Amino acid sequence: MAVNTWQRDGEKRWWSKTIFTGAVLAVALLPIGALGSRVGLWSFGTGFMLLAVGVMMSCVVLVTGIAGLIAARRHGLAPDKPGLWISVALSVAVLALMGMQFYRAVTVPPIHNISTDVDDPPQFDRVIALRGDEANPLHYDAAELADTQQRAYPWVRTLETELPPEQALERAAEVLEAQGLELVNVDPTAGRVEAVDTTFWFGFKDDVVVRVRPGPGGSRVDVRSVSRVGRSDLGTNAARIGEFLEAFRND
Repeated sequence: MAVNTWQRDGEKRWWSKTIFTGAVLAVALLPIGALGSRVGLWSFGTGFMLLAVGVMMSCVVLVTGIAGLIAARRHGLAPDKPGLWISVALSVAVLALMGMQFYRAVTVPPIHNISTDVDDPPQFDRVIALRGDEANPLHYDAAELADTQQRAYPWVRTLETELPPEQALERAAEVLEAQGLELVNVDPTAGRVEAVDTTFWFGFKDDVVVRVRPGPGGSRVDVRSVSRVGRSDLGTNAARIGEFLEAFRND
């Protein structure tokens, strides 16, 4: 009787459709949570909660989908296997994606304020008014951050260039724009360029300042990148600085 019931087309489709719907919803919650936060429909906290719900749903879909496939094989049944396989694949994709993010979070230090010069970090000016009252503090605590940063990101160092300061400053602004950042201020007198980078998904904003000073035979270029929210940046600020330094040298 159980076998006959399982084989009924209606119940077979219902079982597969329910799991498949759960898989699709779990996938959809990821961009919905992120983009909803970006456009201001809800807070970052709500967006992260939707991501967590998507992950939990993916776990349920994965377990039930595999259980359905195993039960079908053991009893010689023929449920909608393509639908179940797709559901399992979607759930694995969600868990793999979020797993990679978690791996990044646990393999980099929980810091969000990165500077090539840890003793005398470049200072922001115009960007300060854009950050808001709830943004992370801009103070760079060298005693707390310097050693951790330099062990994790040894390539984040002051750049020495043969370009004179004026040309180095222009080059810095060009590189930041090429990276997709929005320039906020270019101050030749202070030797400073400020810019803002906005992430695609959540719309997180990271502030960047480049300082150019005269150096032996040219200029010394320092870069600082600071996240406005969050304790850990998943290595994003250091990676951004690394990309800037490489582009500055190569182009």
